[in-house]
Amino acid sequence: IDGPKIFAFIQGEEPMEAHEKLILALDVCSKFKDAYFEYKAKSKNQWKITTNALFVRLDSFSERCQDIKHLTNSIIQFSKLQKIDIGNTKGKTLSATVLQIFDEFQKAVEEFMQVKYDIMDIERREFEDDFYKFRQRIKELERRLASILTQGFDDCDTIIGKFKLLDSFEGLLNRPNIQDELEKKHITLLELYKQDLKTVASIFMEGKVLVDREKTEANAPISTNMPPIAGALAWTQGLLERIKEPMEKLASLSQSIQDREEFKDVQKLYSSLCNNLKQYNQQKIKQWEEGVEANTENQLNKSLLYREETPLAEEGFVRVNFDPILVKLLREVKYLTLQDYEVPERASLLYKKVNIYRTQTGNLQIIVDMYNGILSTLLPVE
Repeated sequence: IDGPKIFAFIQGEEPMEAHEKLILALDVCSKFKDAYFEYKAKSKNQWKITTNALFVRLDSFSERCQDIKHLTNSIIQFSKLQKIDIGNTKGKTLSATVLQIFDEFQKAVEEFMQVKYDIMDIERREFEDDFYKFRQRIKELERRLASILTQGFDDCDTIIGKFKLLDSFEGLLNRPNIQDELEKKHITLLELYKQDLKTVASIFMEGKVLVDREKTEANAPISTNMPPIAGALAWTQGLLERIKEPMEKLASLSQSIQDREEFKDVQKLYSSLCNNLKQYNQQKIKQWEEGVEANTENQLNKSLLYREETPLAEEGFVRVNFDPILVKLLREVKYLTLQDYEVPERASLLYKKVNIYRTQTGNLQIIVDMYNGILSTLLPVE
């Protein structure tokens, strides 16, 4: 591996390939030293060679590879800046500043690549001065990026928005200057998430009272097109998803944040709320399953038609006797299946005939409508 090839890869917009070759070179150097020490141990220290003097050039070469790897890694990470688009009220200004930082980074790389020597030649000590200047410029850009992240973070109103902002800078967040600045914001994330957990717990406690009533109220948190059980499960699943993603993001933060008491308190609150939601789901499913067998047997054994017990019954009006309980049951099976819940075998077998029931009840309804229509238009004398 040599400097001109590294430069060729970078200029050809292939820093990842250069990065991989540098990793390979470092791996080879490491294994070479490991092999030496392994065989030296087998010889029972009969090799009277000073280790520092033996590997002085190899260690220097490894250090140079590490420096160039830092360069290629920076190019890979900073290249993401050209695709970042920040939202919210300050988004346009902050996005423009990010692009400006990216342009300055490219100029810094181009200036560094103007050196006239082989950067992999460890005898060329001027590399250390040139690389030091390059790193100082990068540190300044990192500080400016950290400032942009802080402003964008404060501009986001929701915890999900804050996490999405951090995700858009993924890869750059581990750089020391940026990480140090973001450490201060992690406590804010914990506090916001803790408040969100309390809000979700309050929504759940208030909503389940409305859902559990015999006749679900109009303001219950269930979609209008969903049956009660499947609607309740979809509602609780939505609450679970709301708290799950931020918790996964928080768990991926630095270890110093995870060791704080605030994080442990949030974990306990999250676990308790998840358990309550899951227990409620299990209770709802069990309650529904208990009524499936009796409802299907009783309702399917009824007559196909029935005569209305109303003031018009004397005229002979009839109705299709497909009980609303069966309609509700079939709808529950449909939506529970869409949500990947297991349904009782009896309900599953019933749902397999849903198209047959729909066709038969439709045909019967046409006949009944015609029959009732004739009765309603007959004169008394007829």
